[in-house]
Amino acid sequence: MIPSQPQAADKTVSIHIRNRRDEIDRAEEQLLAALVRHGYNDSARFAVRLAVEEAVSNAFNHGHKTLPPTTPIRFEFTVGPAEVLLVVEDQGPGFTPSEVPDPTSDENLELPSGRGLLLMRAYMASVEYSGRGTMLRMVYRNPVKPG
Repeated sequence: MIPSQPQAADKTVSIHIRNRRDEIDRAEEQLLAALVRHGYNDSARFAVRLAVEEAVSNAFNHGHKTLPPTTPIRFEFTVGPAEVLLVVEDQGPGFTPSEVPDPTSDENLELPSGRGLLLMRAYMASVEYSGRGTMLRMVYRNPVKPG
């Protein structure tokens, strides 16, 4: 039996998306196809898609709150057999992630903010904001590496 060759990561895909469901769905479909190609299971694809949905939603609903609706965000991803690198960058004024209330604290249970960040942190191996908080970088590690 010949050992299988390690599969290289795909080239980085960078897409500018306007706040339109069809554009968001198309970008997510490209990401999901890459995840399938690299052998990510259903649970992994669910986790990555949920984190991307939250990140894109936050970029448009918070980052672009005062910008024209046609202002695009940048969505970038690189998928390899062991991990996925995701970047979502908006053109808004930015924010300080540490100032977002913890939605699990008793005093914040009824507040609508912070749940997206909580979900992203729960599913991703790392979640980091750069600069003034307009660029989000997330890493997902494949718990079941193909082989």
